[in-house]
Amino acid sequence: MKRAAHGGLNTGLNRSLLGVLVAALLAGCAPAVTGPQPGRIVNSVTGEEGRLTFAPGSLRPRLGEPFAPDNATIVIGGQTYSGRTAILDSGSASTLPAGWGLSLSFGGSAITGSGNQLGLGAQVGTPDRRAAPVARIGNLIARTAGASPRTLTCTLTVDEREHGIGECTGNDGVKYALQF
Repeated sequence: MKRAAHGGLNTGLNRSLLGVLVAALLAGCAPAVTGPQPGRIVNSVTGEEGRLTFAPGSLRPRLGEPFAPDNATIVIGGQTYSGRTAILDSGSASTLPAGWGLSLSFGGSAITGSGNQLGLGAQVGTPDRRAAPVARIGNLIARTAGASPRTLTCTLTVDEREHGIGECTGNDGVKYALQF
């Protein structure tokens, strides 16, 4: 009888362990779901703070969708603004591949009694494996609902992890600072 009880305990433990392993496997296959990107907004005149929220993925570069649904919400001063972001992908102005550098130098010297020297140098830099973060620029135009809406026009600078800073100007001329 002891053996049967022990076998039952062992079977129950095996089922629990199997259940945990299956759950872990399924969780590993599930797509990563992230919540909204939170941030703060501060009125530059009064210092009043508010909050802003960006929908997941709204701080990534994409083709223009000016009439797509709003993807950002700002709450400050008892007002709720909603609007749409537009983020541009940063392109390289260099004709070299990303991360590569080129420098050329030329120099010379003349010293009396000991001869002249002339030098020429060139160096090609390879990409740094610890690449600098890419900063993207964009904007956000947000407005309140109602018969006489208020607007905020914002400029944004965003990194690859969807964090950044920005500045907004209200239709009344008041400036706001953003951190997200």
